[in-house]
Amino acid sequence: MTRYRSLIRGAAGLVACLASQAVAQASDPLSKLDPNSRFAVEAMIDSARVAGLPSRMLWLRAVEGINKGADSRRIVAAVRERFVHLKDARAVLSQATDDELAAAADLLEAKVKPEALIPFRNPGRGRSPLLALTILGDLVTRGVPRDDALSAISKFWMGGAGDAEFMGLFRGVESDILQGLNPGAALQNRVREFPGRAPSSIKPTTTPPAGEPETPNS
Repeated sequence: MTRYRSLIRGAAGLVACLASQAVAQASDPLSKLDPNSRFAVEAMIDSARVAGLPSRMLWLRAVEGINKGADSRRIVAAVRERFVHLKDARAVLSQATDDELAAAADLLEAKVKPEALIPFRNPGRGRSPLLALTILGDLVTRGVPRDDALSAISKFWMGGAGDAEFMGLFRGVESDILQGLNPGAALQNRVREFPGRAPSSIKPTTTPPAGEPETPNS
């Protein structure tokens, strides 16, 4: 009987220990990394914090890799890449908020060059480039050629376009893509709806008034 009770107490202790470890891992997912990898990730998080960068973005990138079952080396590399992109974004957008830096870092991750962010620096009081940067990233992700997307969104932004115009452009392009139109052509078509914002490289087509024949170019 005494032995039976000892076995019960031992089993209960094991269950409690395992439960404690599970709670610890849930509250600290970085504990799933090997010691060297965890040290590297935490060192970058600390460096980002000291530099005034959104360090949580690095933690989230590490947790994303852990949840996907990536090996520790790949997670460290992904966090390092994110750290570099945040630093590069801050070098251009010195006054950007954390959310704006995150959106800019997403663009750099999509192979947009840091200098392409220059039109979005120093936006002025009461104006945030967050939506413009986010939509630019979404367009590139959906297959719109980077140069075309950069030209259109930069021109819209520098021309003073507001959130409503950016959302109208994005929803139009998204709708056309879902209907099977080539992403680049979808952007060009929708940009023509905003003639004052259209980049010079995307020229709107004109149709002659009814009853008047087209005049061929000489």
